[in-house]
Formats: sequence, C-alpha cells, structure tokens
Amino acid sequence: MNVLIVEDEMMAQANLARALTQHFPDVRIVGTTGSVRETVLWLRTPGNSADVIFMDVELSDGDCFEIFRQTDVTARVIMTTAYDNYAVRAFEVNSIDYLLKPINNADVQRALGKLERLSRGERRDYGFRVRTMAAARHEQAFLVHVRDRIIPLRREQIAYCYTSNEKVTACTYEGVSYPLDKTLEALQAVLPEADFFRANRQFIVARRAVKEIAVWFGSRLALHLTVGTPERIVISKARVPEFKAWLTSVQPAE
Repeated sequence: MNVLIVEDEMMAQANLARALTQHFPDVRIVGTTGSVRETVLWLRTPGNSADVIFMDVELSDGDCFEIFRQTDVTARVIMTTAYDNYAVRAFEVNSIDYLLKPINNADVQRALGKLERLSRGERRDYGFRVRTMAAARHEQAFLVHVRDRIIPLRREQIAYCYTSNEKVTACTYEGVSYPLDKTLEALQAVLPEADFFRANRQFIVARRAVKEIAVWFGSRLALHLTVGTPERIVISKARVPEFKAWLTSVQPAE
C-alpha cells in the first residue's frame, strides 16, 4: 500500500511515518509534503501515485481542501486534525474518515481497515464526498482581534487584502482596515476564486471593489478600487489575460 503523508509539522510528519512503517509492514511511504503547493505538484508529477493519503487539514499555505480544488485526487484520503471542531463535524456529516491528533496506532489501524473494506463503488462515492466537501468549504467570516474585542469580518465586507512588512490587513468597503493572522497565500486558498483575485504579491482584490482599470506602462494594468489603497495595484503583463477573463466571467449563483 503506497502512502503519501501531507503534514506541515515536521515532528507530526515523522511520528506518523514511524508509526506506519513500524506497525504496518505492507505500507510503503512514497512521499511527504507540507503545503498545498507541494502536494498539488507531487500529485501532478508523472509517475507519482499513492493508494492512501494521510492529509492534515491546516497546512502552511492554506487548508487541505484547496488541493482538491486544484487537482484530481484519486487516492483514498484520511484527514488528520488537532482541534478543528468544524472540520470534525463536517467529516462526520460527510462520512469521511479522520484522525484526531495525537494519532495512535489503533486509530491508524481502524482507518486503514475501514478503507480496505470499501467496495469499488463505495470508493468512488467516498472520493465524490471529499471533493464535494472541498468545493463547499470556503471561509464565510474571519475572526479579527481589535484591542480587547474579537470581531467577525464577513468575506462580503472585504474590498481587498494587503500585505506589507509581513503583516496582512483586510480593508472593508467602508475603508476600515483589520489585521488578519493569515498569509495572503492562506487567504487565497479559502476565498472563493469567483469573487477574489490575487492581483500581485501585495494584493487580493474583490470583484465588487474594482471601479476602473487603467493601462499602465509595459502593457500592465493599474486597478482603481472603490476604496483607497496604500499603494497602486499593478497587474503584470503576463497576468492581464487571466485578470480580464476573471473579471468578465459569469459569477456562479449563490
């Protein structure tokens, strides 16, 4: 049985690999990755193949569901999580197997045994449930800390997200900025692509916030939003076609 481990914590990755190789002789670990980007690249690489993937929910550059949105995952998947009550409930509702950290040998044996007992049709249905759950999982709101308060910031309030000096802020349509504890890469993974676009290294912009577009030097574009921004938002020449296609695409119905 070929196994891929997707885990961004090196100690947890090593512990799981040790448990699998020491207690399950038919398991062969064919790869380890620690981020959405690395995992998608591994899965897309010709010759790479896994029968089972142990996949942590929260990765260094976003949640694992972004992997399913970016590439086809044919292997059976066992999710692992330390504390995400929402994820646990979602797994239970969708009958997707999961392991709570710290993971012990009995949990691994139970999960592998369950997957081995699935029929071919049940495996296809299992994969469909995982992909459906991935497609539906987008952050509806972010909890932001302002002094001694915690404020829910709904994604429809966000006009743009901006990073500078390793700090990330989200600006609302009212021009109020809030600090976020996620990187732009993590935000890009959980914000719906139909509504938000990664303009460059500094900005993610909302579709509704785009007021007008100016042709900039070197066939680039400069975006003007409905709210002020700390610096000019410039889209590179190479990404202009992608941006235009995104801006003019039909938005899916809610």
